Amino acid sequence: MKILNAVLAVFMLLFAAVQWNDPDGLHWALIYLAGALWCGVAALRPGVFAGGAGWWLFLSTAAATVFGLWFYWPQADHFWEIHVWWETEEAREGMGMMILALCLVAAGLVARRVRLTA
Repeated sequence: MKILNAVLAVFMLLFAAVQWNDPDGLHWALIYLAGALWCGVAALRPGVFAGGAGWWLFLSTAAATVFGLWFYWPQADHFWEIHVWWETEEAREGMGMMILALCLVAAGLVARRVRLTA
């Protein structure tokens, strides 16, 4: 899980970096940086999840991500097809939230293991 979370952290950092030309790039860069942060914590400092503040911050981020999934869920038909997400910002934003959610699941598995063994 350490390697998976490290790879996901790097990918999320890259996702944040390519937001420079997006009209709402800062918004999305911060969203992707949250995923990079938690995957990085899971890879490099999993003990943060054992403490109260780290655990509650992670849960807060996860709750905000669930809300973001609901809010940004693409309404476009076949949003997963290349021609749709290539042309539709709404589909890309929804898929970005889905990617963030998957990253938090990976970090959450580490957090769960740390919390169970603490």
